[in-house]
Amino acid sequence: MIKNDLFLRALNNETVDRPPVWMMRQAGRYLPEFRALREKYDFFTRCKTPELASEITVQPIRIVKPDAAILFSDILVVPQAMGIHVELEDGIGPLIPNPIRSMKDVEQTRIPDINESLGYVMDAIDMTKEKLNNEVPLIGFAGSPWTIFCYAVEGKGSKSFDKAKGFCFSEPVAAHALLQKITDTTILYLKEKVKHGVNAVQIFDSWGGMLSPTDYQEFSWQYINQIVEALANDTKVIVFGKGCWFALSDMAKSKASALGVDWTCSPKNARYLTGGKITLQGNFDPSRLLSPIPTIKKMVHEMIDEFGKDNYIVNLGHGILPNIPVDHAKAFIDAVKEYKN
Repeated sequence: MIKNDLFLRALNNETVDRPPVWMMRQAGRYLPEFRALREKYDFFTRCKTPELASEITVQPIRIVKPDAAILFSDILVVPQAMGIHVELEDGIGPLIPNPIRSMKDVEQTRIPDINESLGYVMDAIDMTKEKLNNEVPLIGFAGSPWTIFCYAVEGKGSKSFDKAKGFCFSEPVAAHALLQKITDTTILYLKEKVKHGVNAVQIFDSWGGMLSPTDYQEFSWQYINQIVEALANDTKVIVFGKGCWFALSDMAKSKASALGVDWTCSPKNARYLTGGKITLQGNFDPSRLLSPIPTIKKMVHEMIDEFGKDNYIVNLGHGILPNIPVDHAKAFIDAVKEYKN
């Protein structure tokens, strides 16, 4: 039994004394302990070495003490496993030297044997579970098919992903074939994570907000929903679509246990769009963690009041920034723990 099960109780729509709290990218670059490991090992070495990945996962549990851990990994391990070569350039981000631009390229990708190609992730889960010793739940994650597709076709990060969108509209058959392959791989990947003991999974649709509401249904949501349907009987699924407030009402009709909200959507609107019942997660602006500590605490309490303490998981509206002081991150977590209804 997990000693602190607040996060799981919120996903179960149970009444709680206070909401649970964790932060996207909490295992990462704002922590000096993480930066020390980054000096010694490159990014994918950290992802692919279970001892390192598990150590990075538990660092924030010891230091800032959130109510859940999220496995340190990257969404781009999935395209790597599918045979798409991915590099990470310091200061630039992900680079795919041979982006997918044709049906022939799509056909050359594969749906991998998960244990063969991503076994190191499962080993990291096993080691992390041991280190956590049932203190808090462990979250596994994957990128949405659309978000993975964006990198695979664009070849790098982008402000608009015009090439990825253009491929959808000029080569829809090839685009849907690739999206389906990514979806099938992601389902296998997440199911394996659940077998190894993650207590919930989150799907990150980082680039969903690049699409119009109509195109979102066709190129993103239908594939995310396949994943939700495939996993819903096995575990709790959280869906986070950045900039996707327009899809919240459709998402709320799915089997997802919780929906992430970014800071561009007010708690009141998020509750309205989702019908007021589903658990919501979010939505503190990560930049706001640069505010003075008393301001952070005041704003967190106001945010909880607006969302309501039940059916709610406190989080940021996107990943924590690298320049956030550790005591400010801790103040964010502490503010939730100090909350009185």
